[in-house]
Amino acid sequence: MSKVQTKEIEAVTIRFAGDSGDGMQLTGDQFTDTSALMGNDIATFPDFPAEIRAPAGTLPGVSSFQIQFSEHEIFTAGDSPDVLVAMNPAALKVNLTDLVKGGLVVVNTDSFTEENLKKAGWKSNPLQEGTLKDYAVLEIPISTLNANALKDSPIKPTEAERCKNFFALGLMFWMYDRKLEFTVKWIEEKFTKKPELIQANVTALKAGYHYGDISETIPGRYVIRKARLAPGTYRKITGNEAIALGIVTAAHLSGKQVLYGSYPITPASSILHELALRKNFGIKTFQAEDEIAACGSALGAAFGGHIGITATSGPGICLKSEMINLAVMVELPLIIIDVQRGGPSTGLPTKTEQGDLLQVMFGRNSDSPVPVIAASTPANCYDFMIEAIRIAVTYMTPVFFLSDGYLANAAEPWYLPDVAKLPKMQIQHPQSSDGPFLPYVRNEQTLARPWAIPGTSGMEHRIGGLEKADRTGNVSYDPANHHKMVALRREKVNRIAHSIPLMEVLGPKKGKLLVLGWGSTYGPIHAAVTELQKEGKEVSACHLHYMNPFPKNLPEIVKCFETILIPENNMGQLLLLIRGTIEGIHTVGFHRVTGQPFKIREIREKIEELL
Repeated sequence: MSKVQTKEIEAVTIRFAGDSGDGMQLTGDQFTDTSALMGNDIATFPDFPAEIRAPAGTLPGVSSFQIQFSEHEIFTAGDSPDVLVAMNPAALKVNLTDLVKGGLVVVNTDSFTEENLKKAGWKSNPLQEGTLKDYAVLEIPISTLNANALKDSPIKPTEAERCKNFFALGLMFWMYDRKLEFTVKWIEEKFTKKPELIQANVTALKAGYHYGDISETIPGRYVIRKARLAPGTYRKITGNEAIALGIVTAAHLSGKQVLYGSYPITPASSILHELALRKNFGIKTFQAEDEIAACGSALGAAFGGHIGITATSGPGICLKSEMINLAVMVELPLIIIDVQRGGPSTGLPTKTEQGDLLQVMFGRNSDSPVPVIAASTPANCYDFMIEAIRIAVTYMTPVFFLSDGYLANAAEPWYLPDVAKLPKMQIQHPQSSDGPFLPYVRNEQTLARPWAIPGTSGMEHRIGGLEKADRTGNVSYDPANHHKMVALRREKVNRIAHSIPLMEVLGPKKGKLLVLGWGSTYGPIHAAVTELQKEGKEVSACHLHYMNPFPKNLPEIVKCFETILIPENNMGQLLLLIRGTIEGIHTVGFHRVTGQPFKIREIREKIEELL
């Protein structure tokens, strides 16, 4: 039995890394699920290669999963891992520079063969020539130990080799005092028809756990207590899962069926997977042959009186743009989800970016304003998905919902709402008219036109991309009418500002520096600003969720600060919009497009530089 002492710590960040076939995403998911079920606050960052079958053992084929779990509230998956589990030389090479000095490296020594070292670009074995002198190193022949544990298993040797990720997981479970029961249950449910695989994976998991217990080389064992979160029911959720559940909830709140038309594209595809399982909630999913057809099907559903939603990433927005502009012209409630990724073109399909803000604002011909909403955490993708649908059906307009690759795949605890207490969406379709139906007579408050369902007697009206005459909706080439209709569509979007919340400031309401963020920069900005405020630094923060129109009090807020710092995972798109709409302020951009989310320390350093 090991004599390793147990130590209590507040938080730890672990990164599992290996070949794309080593099951690192599955390993990270299971560690995350267990930590969530044990009551810790969690934040994750999955990072995987773009190539479906990158050559095994090469740098482009490395897949990793980072998790921070703690006994207090956290906002990111951690700047740098405290522990790196490297299943092969390539994983070590790609991830070592991120590890904190003095951190722990757990390596599978069986994989450090001459051939694998060569594939990864190591000139010599890093385990032998001082590369790891600044770190604690735990060298374990994981493949051999796993094979020994499974020597009596009836499964094939290749199948046994694939169980080694569970051996590594079991070891980490022991080191961080995690329970095995949740993963054992998952294995039993996953392989219910293959008992030999259940036995093999559970055996590998327990072998790794017991290795930690008997080994004399483990540097320590650690306990992280339950997080002090608001009482209630929580579940682990990713951004794409939250979007899907937000759509299901909006269908319930509106009493409407949803048509979700989509074409598979990373990182939006899993929304389709989630919604395809929700047919019992009035959700219809359609996998189209291309992006244009996907958008057209959703717009057709909106024309038919249902909620039409489509999702894609930046390349798909390009293809959908003409259909979106048709939705602008006919003023129908189409919702377009853009899960942003690195670009341009195919770019970095599995990496994150905030590069589509200007595209969704202006990437259509002529003056075609569209409301834009951006989520900031995986969990609040749920709330803002509902909000996007509310705005679309209230104002009869297409709406963009912005997420990104980081939010889509990352996970955090989500407090389950009481759906019965959420406000209903009141939708009315005209059933009769005193005279000829006028499809472009507008609501005085919202400027929304009536949403008439095709086939309703007396509600016949024209549809199409040609300019509409005010009130009648007839085709019109009159110059004055065109100017009026363009102005009305713009004013309708502007009036949305009257129905959205005012912005709140984290910290003093005036001072030297305000950090203004949007989207997934929320976590590192919030953490950095909170840390600096505790140190007595004069800095505040604000976060935008409504990108068009801006909240009404945004100009008032930013004018109370000497400098506005705007960090973005792009080359300055919000910066351009702020400079173009608010005069008399001093703005500083902080831009990078690495395909990775901001780190807390990067924001801290920039704030301290400006202060």
